[in-house]
Amino acid sequence: MSFPQAIILTIGDELLLGETLDTNSAWIATKLHETGFKVLRRISVGDDRQAILQALQEESARTDLLIMTGGLGPTSDDMTKTVLCDFFHTRLVLHEPTLQHITSWLQQRGTPLLERNRAQALVPEGCTVLPNPRGTAPGLWFENMQHTWIALPGVPHEMKGLMEEEVLPRLKQKWPALQAIQHRYVLMYGQGESQVAERLVGFEASLPKNIRLAYLPGNGLLKLRLSTVDGLALQLLEDYHQQLITLLSDIVVGTENLPYELLIAQKLLAKKATLALAESCTGGYLAHLFTSHPGSSAYFTGSLVCYNPEVKIQWLNVPAEWIQQPGVVSEPVARAMAESIREKLHTDYALAITGWLGPDGGTPEAPVGTVWIAASHQSQTLTRRHQLRGDRQRNLILSATHALHLLDELIRQTS
Repeated sequence: MSFPQAIILTIGDELLLGETLDTNSAWIATKLHETGFKVLRRISVGDDRQAILQALQEESARTDLLIMTGGLGPTSDDMTKTVLCDFFHTRLVLHEPTLQHITSWLQQRGTPLLERNRAQALVPEGCTVLPNPRGTAPGLWFENMQHTWIALPGVPHEMKGLMEEEVLPRLKQKWPALQAIQHRYVLMYGQGESQVAERLVGFEASLPKNIRLAYLPGNGLLKLRLSTVDGLALQLLEDYHQQLITLLSDIVVGTENLPYELLIAQKLLAKKATLALAESCTGGYLAHLFTSHPGSSAYFTGSLVCYNPEVKIQWLNVPAEWIQQPGVVSEPVARAMAESIREKLHTDYALAITGWLGPDGGTPEAPVGTVWIAASHQSQTLTRRHQLRGDRQRNLILSATHALHLLDELIRQTS
């Protein structure tokens, strides 16, 4: 089967300079892939008229669909609309419904309508305007028989709203034969890509041509993805998914495409259990992971960031002498933190972490990169030491993954 092809173009100096991380193109690529498009490339250009125009001219001939984001705002460096006018040999005209929306939007916020706001209601003549209820810059849709061009605002939540409510439904209508790609996932902890690949040599050799396997490593976890676009192969996809789960059962921690903390949250909800955290070196990062998901109040009770040793002593009853010996980064301290926060917040489970993430700190007994984790339940407490070798940010993320796995292990043992 041939897929319609797509190119994603992101516009903005801040993207090229690294001041803003380009999350838009990654998100759009995922959505297009799920819908049935083949994404050929993702390109970034700065706020330069000639560079934007050249990218439009070169890439349009190579693809069925080109989606661009950025450059639709009210400031002088926002030039996407005028470049589109040059590209399509048209002019800007006032779009009255957009002007009404902008006026109402600003009035609700007690902000006067400036001329630069009014200019956002100017759109290239001949395009289809995609209303943007989340902001003042509308989306723009251009097409002929062979190609479709779409311009979206660069603000991520505005772009996502337009993609889900306007763009994707229109694309499915324009390409009715699109076949959504079906995926099945397996999430693993404890073995790397090479080790798992060695275990799956025979499995991969048995895969039919209409089912593909991808390795997606990251953050101390490894995700495997089985995919097919053949609607007749869905049962076959399910069968191979079950085979994969069975072959790797000793390291599988999840079989859905969800973040690890959300998979753990599902287990807590199923048990009607609650969780508390005591974080030192991770500084609240674990709490952030859990509370990033709606509904977390049903299982997440609270967290204490005990970064300074005095907080561990005063609030978590860690004996003062333990700070020096066996040390603030040690098994007894991690255990005391977990058990104390569980008792203080009256939760079923607790997770605690203390460590030296670097680049400074450490002791001969616990050098930089040492992390102690404890997961506690009224019936038992598990502890584990990890020796990490990354930079500070890498160690932070890996510490959180290791902590989640220890909690997951304890939940399984106390089922």
